[in-house]
Amino acid sequence: MKHRITALAALAVFGTAACAPADDPASPAADAVSEAAQQSTSGAPAAGPLAADVLATLPVKGRAPKTGYDRDEFGATWADVDRNGCDTRNDVLARDLTGEQFRPSTQDCVVVSGTLVDPYTGQTIAFQKGDGSSVDIDHVVALSNGWQTGAFAWDESRRTAFANDPLNLLAVDYSANRQKGDGDAATWLPSDRGHRCAYVARQVAVKADHGLWVTPAERDAIAGVLDSCPGEPVPTSSAPAPETVAPPPADPATAPFANCDAARAAGAAPLHRGDPGWSDAMDGDGDGTACE
Repeated sequence: MKHRITALAALAVFGTAACAPADDPASPAADAVSEAAQQSTSGAPAAGPLAADVLATLPVKGRAPKTGYDRDEFGATWADVDRNGCDTRNDVLARDLTGEQFRPSTQDCVVVSGTLVDPYTGQTIAFQKGDGSSVDIDHVVALSNGWQTGAFAWDESRRTAFANDPLNLLAVDYSANRQKGDGDAATWLPSDRGHRCAYVARQVAVKADHGLWVTPAERDAIAGVLDSCPGEPVPTSSAPAPETVAPPPADPATAPFANCDAARAAGAAPLHRGDPGWSDAMDGDGDGTACE
C-alpha cells in the first residue's frame, strides 16, 4: 500500500534540529527517531530546491576513518521506526513495487510478490518473496559512507533514523546493489543513465537532511552528473501522514523458525534479516541472508 511509507525527515527546510552539524557529536537530539517520525506528519512538496544549489551548501571534507563501523551501530535492521506495525523493508517494497500482494493476516504488511521497474538498470523485475536474488533494498547513501562522512559522531537513535529513512531507501535490482556495495557517486553510478540525475539528487538530499558532508571526489562526481540536468531538484517526501495502525495480532508465522529446515518447509527460504521468522542463529556467514 503506497500510503504506508512516510519520510522520516522532511526536506522542506534544511538544517532542522534533527540534523545538527555532523562535526558536533554533542548535538543529536535525545530521540531522533521519534522526532523524525513526528516531522513526517507535516507533509512536503514532491520536489525541493535545485540539487546543484543544495550540493553547494554541503561541507566538503576528507573521508573519516572507517574505524568502529559496524552495521549494528545503526540499530536493529529494518526497525518499525514509524510504528505503523510494519518493518521498513516491507514498507519500501510496498511503496516501490506495483501489483504488490501481501501475506494474509499481516494487515497488508508482508509483501510476497510484485513488479519492480528497477531505477538502477531500467529493467522490469518480478519479485517473489524468498527468491533471494531479485530485489534488494538499497541505502542510496550507504551506511558506511554515512559513517565516514559524519555519522560516526551520532548516537544510535540518530543512526537508526538514518538507516530507516525512506528518502534514503530504494527497492532495486539485487545484482546492481551488490555491484554498488558501499560506493559513493565517485565510484558507482546506475547503469541506466536516465536515472543518474535523480540518483545523485537523492544523495544530495539525504546528506543535506542528515547533516553529512561530501568528499572532494564525491562532490565533483555529483556536480558532473548535475551539469547535464541543471534543473534537477532534490526529492522531498510527498507522503501523507501515517495512519494509526494497530499492530497485527500475534501470528506464529512471525516467530523465528527453529532452523533452516523449518524455514524451507514453510516456503520462506531464503530469509533476509528483518523478515518474519528471521533468526541471527541461522545466518552462519553473517551476510544478512539465511538458509540460501
